[in-house]
Amino acid sequence: MKRKEMTFGVIVSTRGFFNPELARGGRKDILDVLDKKGYRHVILPVDATPTGVVEGYEDAKKCAALFKENRDVIDGIIVILPNFGDEIGIANAIKLSELNVPVLVQASNDHNDKVDVLHRRDAFCGKISVCNNLYQYNIPFTNTSLHTCDITSETFSRDIDRFAAVCRIVKGVSKMRIGAIGARPAAFQTVRFSEKLLQKFGITVVPVDLSEMISAANALDAEHPAVKAKIESISAYGTIENHIKNEEVVRQAKLSVAIDQFVAQNELDATAIQCWESIQNNYGCATCLSMSMMGENGLPSACEMDISGAVSMYILRLAAEKASGFLDWNNNFDYEREICVCTHCSNYPASFMGNPVKIGQLDILGNTFGKEKCFGAIKGKVAPGDMTYFRISTDDCKGTIKAYGGEGEFTNDPYGMDGGIAVCKIPGLNSLMEHVCREGFEHHVSMVRGHHGAIIEEALTRYLNWDYTGFCRIMGTK
Repeated sequence: MKRKEMTFGVIVSTRGFFNPELARGGRKDILDVLDKKGYRHVILPVDATPTGVVEGYEDAKKCAALFKENRDVIDGIIVILPNFGDEIGIANAIKLSELNVPVLVQASNDHNDKVDVLHRRDAFCGKISVCNNLYQYNIPFTNTSLHTCDITSETFSRDIDRFAAVCRIVKGVSKMRIGAIGARPAAFQTVRFSEKLLQKFGITVVPVDLSEMISAANALDAEHPAVKAKIESISAYGTIENHIKNEEVVRQAKLSVAIDQFVAQNELDATAIQCWESIQNNYGCATCLSMSMMGENGLPSACEMDISGAVSMYILRLAAEKASGFLDWNNNFDYEREICVCTHCSNYPASFMGNPVKIGQLDILGNTFGKEKCFGAIKGKVAPGDMTYFRISTDDCKGTIKAYGGEGEFTNDPYGMDGGIAVCKIPGLNSLMEHVCREGFEHHVSMVRGHHGAIIEEALTRYLNWDYTGFCRIMGTK
């Protein structure tokens, strides 16, 4: 999955009592670090202020004006304190810019052999003053993992990457467009959602009747270049089970192209699809494969027209820059209380599986509707490794969006069930299930490979102000 290019507004600050050369050196260091990591930056030219960095209100106005000019590209602001820094300049630069983006605050280390008048930094103290002012100005900010750290350190490098992920979530959610393809299955009231609550936070739902997708798919010829290319992509995506007929693959390819066209025309970031039973009975295939391939290409797609679930998947994709999966909390695992089985038919992206995938027909639904109508399911067992789980829900009664999430792992334990299988070890699983039931969450959950719980918690609680409950963010720690 291609990494999103990101741009940071950078504020390097100094205070008149301290050697400004320390700040100018810090300016060079942070720009070198960002360049090496592939992040773009917006910063005042070195000759724009008397010290080459930001100090006082006049410098703040210049910095704010530059940020305003670049508001469409700046994803977040990084504050660098090579010495004590000037809280007035920093707080006003951010406030006057009116960017309303996440802010990361760094402070440089002093070294015991360099605390004379020319070399002392006092950034340990200055950071407290800067953060105090940000608090007074009601500017939320993200702290570095250590109170002070070298700009060129690996610690700060990781902090920048985590901050970039927070910025991706905040910016991505604020302008998200999600496709609602079809109606929810009538039997699943659990996936009801509030479109108005989503819009309150910048998430726009774009609906389309399933009949329009079916009509668009039927209008495509098997020789259409996009259909032929999709057939090739399907053949390369996984191993198609031997008994599958070519006409089933063609039918699936035409549906995929129709959905791809709808997504592109409406500039959608994710979709939720009515995946049963109309599509099987009125068109003759499953939607899982189409959804899986979209997810692999960075466009998550949720089953059973679960719009809130699709938002959950998209947030995980933004946090991890990896394909996210969509699962049911489905089965206990004998008498193990920290292991459960999560499944779907499935629409898991190939990289989420972590293993080569098989492509076949729906199992349970196939027995009901007829196997010949149900080609397009991803089958296999999710490979072991670290994972993050996450779920949002629109709570009409409280008038807000609520969420929960945490970290665990996929295990290698065998399990004799068909479809897409993920055996999950989650510390505190019973407490998590108690929360899910008590708070009225859906039985669907999104997951992604790797541990990204702290990033999601930071974005949701500090910047989006959602009602978030974290479980076992670090393995075994609640």
